[in-house]
Amino acid sequence: MLECQPVAVLGKKPGKSHKNHTAGQGAYRFGEFDLYPAERQLHRRQRTLKVSPKAFDALLLFVRNAERLVRRDELIEALWPETYVTDANLTNVILSLRKTLGRRAIQTVSKFGYRFCLPVIGEPGVDQVVYARFVQGKELATIRSLESMTRARDLFALCVATDPQFAAAWAWLGRCSRFLDKFGAGPSMNLELAQAALRRALAIDPQLACAHHFYTQLQTDLGQPREAVVRLTQRIVVRGGEPESFAGLVHALRVCGLLDESLLAHQHAVRLDPTIVTSVPHTHFLRAEYEAALEGYANTGYYLDAASWAALGDSKRAVALLSERLEKQQLSDLMGGLMRSLLAVLEGRKSEALGFIKNLPVEREPELVFYLARHLAMLRAGDDCVAMLKQAREQGMTSSYTLLHDGVFGPLRGRLDFRREVGQARMLENGARQAFIRAKGSSGW
Repeated sequence: MLECQPVAVLGKKPGKSHKNHTAGQGAYRFGEFDLYPAERQLHRRQRTLKVSPKAFDALLLFVRNAERLVRRDELIEALWPETYVTDANLTNVILSLRKTLGRRAIQTVSKFGYRFCLPVIGEPGVDQVVYARFVQGKELATIRSLESMTRARDLFALCVATDPQFAAAWAWLGRCSRFLDKFGAGPSMNLELAQAALRRALAIDPQLACAHHFYTQLQTDLGQPREAVVRLTQRIVVRGGEPESFAGLVHALRVCGLLDESLLAHQHAVRLDPTIVTSVPHTHFLRAEYEAALEGYANTGYYLDAASWAALGDSKRAVALLSERLEKQQLSDLMGGLMRSLLAVLEGRKSEALGFIKNLPVEREPELVFYLARHLAMLRAGDDCVAMLKQAREQGMTSSYTLLHDGVFGPLRGRLDFRREVGQARMLENGARQAFIRAKGSSGW
């Protein structure tokens, strides 16, 4: 749960209170240590260690944000609110903590901040058995296979059944459920479970960063990208810079067709945390910047790099990537269908490609629908392409820039229905841009 805690729990936002935040009864557990926030004590193997007040506050902030970058300005504001200090003061605190915890406990991210590296295996108010299940579930969720996500979902369900107030477990239950709804085979109740779980997480802890991030993905898939943009923008205005919220905006703004704004959100995210991963390669792809899409694309072994190589004219390489992945990987019907349709397009198997596209169930995946419309444009299936662009728009996804600049849509630009679709997209994008501007207000970012 720790990377999901509010960014500046010890700081002065909002209201500039001088009181330090303390958790409920119990301890954070990591390595050989137990940190008791209420008693302001650090134990190692049941032995109390001497820690200065500033070092204790810094450690508490670190464990509540374990595995994520804590910026230098966050630490300075939390430890010395409304007081000017030099970097040397913070450096001394970090050195003191490393002397107590071990040199590798806190990683320096040069010019940005620090990251707490000891695995956290418990936190106040959560039963140890429940927390162990939670940690195991998060580890499984990082694998992102159907089997691992199913096992993770079941572990998170056990967590919330035992502890209904465990907000982060509800959030991760929602994430896994949505993944299985999107990529699993056959009908299920996972969508309803995802919605209920994420709403429950936010009801318990309205500031839970991971819940906001996961809920953004759900909102965009359900045709509410503008609502996601407004919610995340208002969160940033109130809480200040938060890399996870900017990363969510990269996705939500792109689905709204605001590609320049999506790139700007990515720049803000990496400025705050240079190690954060966003979906900006997809933004570059929609801007027909295929080299940039390849440079930023993580080697997840799915679709985007193959589509980028094909767009750059290297169909042979794209075919090789898709063929190998389809042969060796266990893929969902949705992802497998997307990749098979592109492979069939590139190999000139038009009837098979059309069959893959028309038989693919894509009720709640607007960005994927847009990619399928692009496949239809490559096949010169104009009527089907325009119909699928309309479907994507009705599900919340537009990108007029792509329609006007991606070469595959060139032969369609003389069609009245295609131009009408571009006009509809622009109208929706202008509305989304105005909503974004209003949400930003005079914040200046």
